Order: sequence, then structure tokens, then C-alpha cells
Amino acid sequence: MPIKENLQVVISHVEDAHECLSSKLRKIDPLYLVIGAIGSTVVFIKLRKIYKRSEEPILKRLAGFAFHHIRKLPFVKAKIDKELQGARKDILHSIHKDDVDRAFISEIPEAGLSDQAVIEIADRYDSYGKFDVDHGRVSGAVYTDRGEKHVELLTKIYEKYAFSNPLHPDVFPGARKMEAEVIRMVLNLYNAPEDSSGSLTTGGTESIIMACFAYRNQAQARGIENPVILCSKTAHAAFDKGAHLCGMKVRHVETDRNNRVDLRKLEKSIDGDVCVIVGSAPNYPSGSVDPILEISKLGQRYGIPVHVDACLGGFLIPFMEQAGFAIEQFDFRNPGVTSISCDTHKYGCTPKGSSIVMYRTKELHHFQYFSVPNWTGGIYATPTICGSRAGANSAVAWATLLSFGRQEYVDRCRKIVSTARKIADGIQKIDGIKLHGSPDVSVVAFTSDDFNIYAASDLLHKRGWNLNTLQNPNAIHICVTYNSANDQVVEKFLADVKEVVNEVAALPDKGNKSGTAALYGMAAQIPDKSLIDEMVYQYLDACYAKPPPKEASDN
Repeated sequence: MPIKENLQVVISHVEDAHECLSSKLRKIDPLYLVIGAIGSTVVFIKLRKIYKRSEEPILKRLAGFAFHHIRKLPFVKAKIDKELQGARKDILHSIHKDDVDRAFISEIPEAGLSDQAVIEIADRYDSYGKFDVDHGRVSGAVYTDRGEKHVELLTKIYEKYAFSNPLHPDVFPGARKMEAEVIRMVLNLYNAPEDSSGSLTTGGTESIIMACFAYRNQAQARGIENPVILCSKTAHAAFDKGAHLCGMKVRHVETDRNNRVDLRKLEKSIDGDVCVIVGSAPNYPSGSVDPILEISKLGQRYGIPVHVDACLGGFLIPFMEQAGFAIEQFDFRNPGVTSISCDTHKYGCTPKGSSIVMYRTKELHHFQYFSVPNWTGGIYATPTICGSRAGANSAVAWATLLSFGRQEYVDRCRKIVSTARKIADGIQKIDGIKLHGSPDVSVVAFTSDDFNIYAASDLLHKRGWNLNTLQNPNAIHICVTYNSANDQVVEKFLADVKEVVNEVAALPDKGNKSGTAALYGMAAQIPDKSLIDEMVYQYLDACYAKPPPKEASDN
């Protein structure tokens, strides 16, 4: 049949349908039609908002919604409350198990204690810790050796700047200058252009939140109503936190076999709402470095900013080439990279409380600033979340960078990365476990197809190793620090891993009944994650709670 005749048939059917519908609608009161049109429009807008509120699949959200309401049924709620009460007690005792005193200071003393008395209490509290940090038994947490000479320097600097506050640059010009110099030193470390800028924050999470805030503001200025952060599923949870605080959404992308972001899927996920693309160098779970060069090119191709999260490896990756390790270009030498976050208080070896968020241009940095020009207390303006800032944090970071020097960082990088690769090589030689992702920098993650890896983690914990637990998929990792960067630690760690692997593999249940395995197994099966939130909140509450009375199991 010719195309013209086909078209006429289609038009005829459309006209018949239109006449049929019109004849039925003529019988309805026009007021009802108007009300129906308005009502359906409102419902559509509401459903659209609900749909766009999250990037999770619809079926997953519906399952969570259903479970959330089912758990409100009296008999279900009673059962859950009973289980949570038991968990609350277990969590409270696990948090306070090392508190041998079980005394709690809850009132300011009427008369001040002597310096000696205060120091004695502080020493006693310090003795609670049982993990051997200085001999490399802890994954991450403390990244330097806390050498006597370094601590002595920091003590002298802190004494001078303990009460300084960069919020008042006229009162504390020295603290202001130190902060500015730390930022510029790190910018230059990342090959930032002349017009670059940045801020010193309290840590990696704040640096990431500040970047989210800047890109949210830039997106709104560009007319993007529902800004989306596009990143790998391995990107740090601080991006989820930043998105939550800034009213944004996070769109997670799957990884490749090396646990690096899948570039093909990343590009397919780009749309008009994406306001920033994130790459990790390296990511926290497996220590794998995303292909920053290619992500940078994607950002340029689509006109989307690119943020590089180098919080974890920020003071390793700039020194890797000089230390003899190959690494793909990760910094501002990539034209598409517009911002970078880097922690000085990890491998930069500064005391906790300092990180840098960097921007390619001052113009982009301005989207991070906040000001209230008409406040009755005067013009109020801050570069970060905080108003007052601890000048001492800037001062001790400044002192550390100057006293260490580039060569010390290169030497430490060489030892740490070499150690990580020795551990990775050793893990591959142990039957029953395999590497998870690519150990590109300082993190070595491993898992098992033969048994529950969490059970191995629990046994290693009993042997004095404090490792990090991962999920989706189940795995554990060790983050190598300067304290663990020696052959004695490597040999002992690999020997203990081999022994516990053999022990768990021989269990009839393959480790599925261990404490951590049971916890994560339950968490994976619950569709309504708010129940997991409640358990986590119990943990956080316990951290601030008074210690419970001692039980026989605590001895």
C-alpha cells in the first residue's frame, strides 16, 4: 500500500478516536473536566518529584517503602524494638569494653584540678587503647610515626598559635599567612595554574562538601534545577553527605574488573542535570585510581566540571613518579580537572584537622564562599563551613610541610607504596583469597569466593590487627601507613592472614556465623535501610554515653 494511503488510514483512525472521545466528554460537566485536569497535573508533578528525589531503581525504592510501612505494624514493631534493645546493649558494651575505670566526669569540678591531676587522668584515658599503632597493627588512622622530634616541634608551634583564629586576620596575621602558604604549597604540588585558589578545611569530608556546595551554586547559576553528582559507586560517602546537605543527588556508576569507574557507563550516565563528574585518586575501598585523564576528557567534551578526590592518597600520588612508580596524570595538568581535594592530615603527616580543597580558578572558588552583607552584626563572610577556625591546625600543618620537605615525602612514599605492593604480592600467593580491585597506591583489599571474608577479619582482629571492612562486595582492606612500611610487619601480617584463612576455610559454616558476617548479612537483606540507620545511630549514641557497669565478659 502506498505511503499516502497509509497516512490517510492513520489520520482517519485518529479522527474517529477524537470524535468518540469528544462525544463522551461533552456529557461531562466542564467544571469536573477542569478539576480533573488540574488534579491530574498536580498528581503528575508530585509523582515526578518523588521519582526524581532519588537515583535508586524504582523497584528497590518500592520494596523499601513497603518494608518501612510493614514494620509499623504493632507485632512487627514489637519484634524489631526487642531486637534493637538487645543490639543497643551489645553496642554499648563493645564501645566501652576498654574503659577499665567505668567512671564518667559529667560535671565541671567546683574547684579546678591541679595540672598534675588532669595529666594523670589524660594518661589513664590514653592507656585504654589496645592496638599497637606504632608497630603498624592499625590500617590507616595514624599515618605517621609520631617521632619525638616532630612532636616536639608541633608542641612549640601549638603553644604559640593555640588560641589564634584566621577568622580575624587583623588580630592573627601570622595564622592567616600560614594558612595561605599551606594552600599555595599544595596547589603548586598539584600543578595548579596561576589563577588557582583553595581553602584549608578541617578534613576530607569538609573539603568534599565544600566542592559539592560550590558546584551546586554554580549549577543553579547555570539554570540546573536538580543538580546531580556523577561518580563511581566507590567514591567516598562524603559525596552522599554533601549531596544531602546541598539538596543534590548522587548518580553512582558501576566499576570495571579493577574496581575503577567504568568509563563507558560513566559517559552513558551523563545528562543535562550532571553538574560535576568525580574521579578518585585513589578510591577508599580498594585503593584503585580512576582513569582521571579520560574523565577529564569527558568533562571537556560535555562541558562538565571534574573533581578529583585525592583525600586519601593526596600526599603520596604527587611523589610517586619521583619515588620510581608509574602513575597516570591526575592533577591540574589535565585541562578538564577543575577542583581537587587533598588531605594533609593523612600522608602529609600533619595532626588531625587539616585538608585542602583546590580550584582551578578563583571564579569557581567564589561559588564556595558564603556571605550575608546586610546582617545587623556587620558583613558576615566565610570561605568554608566554619566561622571561627583553629589557627593552630593551619600552624602545625605549615610547620610539618616545612620541616619534612619534599625529599622526606618522596622517601616515605617509596616505603609505603613498596610495602603495599609486597603485601599485594603475598595475598595473591595465599589459597582461598584474592585481591579486590587494583592496589595502585597504599591500600590492599582482598576477598574470597570460598568463605566469608568477614570471619577472617574477626580472627585477625583478635590477633591485634585493626583492618577496615568493606561491602558490595564483601571484602576487607589494609591501608599501609609509615608505621607498617617495613618487612617485619609485612611478614607477620601475611603469616597471620594465611593462618586465619586456613582456619575459616576449615569451618563447616565457612565463617557465615561470625559477628561481622552476621551483621553485614542482615544489613544486605533489609530493603528499608532506615532500620540500619537506627542501628548505626545506636552506635553513635554509645560513643557519647556514660559507660555501663562492668560485666563478667568484660574481664
